[in-house]
Amino acid sequence: MTRADAPVTAAPTVPPERVVARLRRHARVLILPVLLLIAVSAASGYAVGLVDESWQLLAIGAGALLVIVLGCLLPYLAWLTGRTTITTRRIIMRRGVFVRVRNEIAHARVREVTVRKTPGQSMFGSGDVRIDVGHEEPVVLRDLPKPQLVQSALHELMEDAHRTPFGGAQVMPGVLDGDTVAWGGR
Repeated sequence: MTRADAPVTAAPTVPPERVVARLRRHARVLILPVLLLIAVSAASGYAVGLVDESWQLLAIGAGALLVIVLGCLLPYLAWLTGRTTITTRRIIMRRGVFVRVRNEIAHARVREVTVRKTPGQSMFGSGDVRIDVGHEEPVVLRDLPKPQLVQSALHELMEDAHRTPFGGAQVMPGVLDGDTVAWGGR
């Protein structure tokens, strides 16, 4: 039988990876930067009315701008760039303003998912989701809104990943490509 006459086998039927949820920290972490912005704006507006010299006006403006950039803009950018994406196969955590950091955890590696709430977090409906992957320290997704919903979704995804072969990818038996070796055969 020549290569042209060989039967064509179908590609493995692996379901595509789908996004289940995209999460950020609860927006309550932006309350203090907003209050700081309001206070700095009011204080600098009041201080401008008290001084007469142009260098003093420039000093007040530069100081106010510095406080706004460091105390308001950077926390907002940090909140905006920190994101967790939960897919059907893994958890992807991205963070960082100037240096981007990306961590991925396969659902098959997750051992336990717990939720921890402080009284302030309970008041706003948020909490910390702790993911135990077998290292010394668990991975903590801080201040997520609706943490029980995230925990139950992760439990379902973990069960699917532990139940199916290849870490959640369902492959039809006997339908493998030429480079893949199935257990017990070629």
